[in-house]
Amino acid sequence: MLGKVFQILREDIESVFERDPAARTFLEVLLTYPGLHAIWLHRVAHWLWRHRLKLFARWLSTLNRFLTGIEIHPGARIGRRFFIDHGMGVVIGETAEVGDNVTMYHGVTLGGVSLEKGKRHPTIEDDVVIGAGAKVLGNIVVGRGSRIGANAVVVKSVPPNSVVVGVPGQVVVRSQPRSAAPDLQHDKLPDAIGQSLASVLVRLEALEKQVHTLAAQHEAPPTNGKNGNGHHHEQALERPPLVHPPEDGIWRGEDFCI
Repeated sequence: MLGKVFQILREDIESVFERDPAARTFLEVLLTYPGLHAIWLHRVAHWLWRHRLKLFARWLSTLNRFLTGIEIHPGARIGRRFFIDHGMGVVIGETAEVGDNVTMYHGVTLGGVSLEKGKRHPTIEDDVVIGAGAKVLGNIVVGRGSRIGANAVVVKSVPPNSVVVGVPGQVVVRSQPRSAAPDLQHDKLPDAIGQSLASVLVRLEALEKQVHTLAAQHEAPPTNGKNGNGHHHEQALERPPLVHPPEDGIWRGEDFCI
């Protein structure tokens, strides 16, 4: 039992070095990482919660919030190698479940949207990265290997290996293989709505040109490949790039090169 505890503690420390290039020494991580402190205090509070010492568990979680700025309800289930970077303002609700190898940044909320006593908070599967300020709300599931962009608001379940961006969150399933390492490429976020509008504008412009060409052809009978005004007919335009509409709210990764 004690050996397993020390193994989990060691894994928590190792996850800091794996996912934060600013981490330099063991002592520095041990003394100056509030995300690590919050996880360790939560593990104790969760043990108290499961053993029906709920008042003490709530008190310890309140102390945890005071010391670290991170609020984790003692009822929340947290997996192994969970890493909270910076951490200030993180809120994790009572029935939330967080898998293994999850990375979370400051300002993230795993919140509920119901007053029911049952399961009302998100389930985050393994290897998920949640960017700063993101809100994941309700009894939904974020699939394994997904990445939630900064400040996204996620209110519906996310398939595995997806990227979510925007308010409300637009889900794009990846079409390209993902590295086994944590996906920390926060700068690679598809603008699903913007790119779709740009695609519509390109196609609209092409359609207008074709309409003008047809109108010019009907002004007068053609002569030697020329219309009545003596101008050569315009060649048919090539098919412009197409962004497919989402199916059940899911966008295609190949349309956004991810």
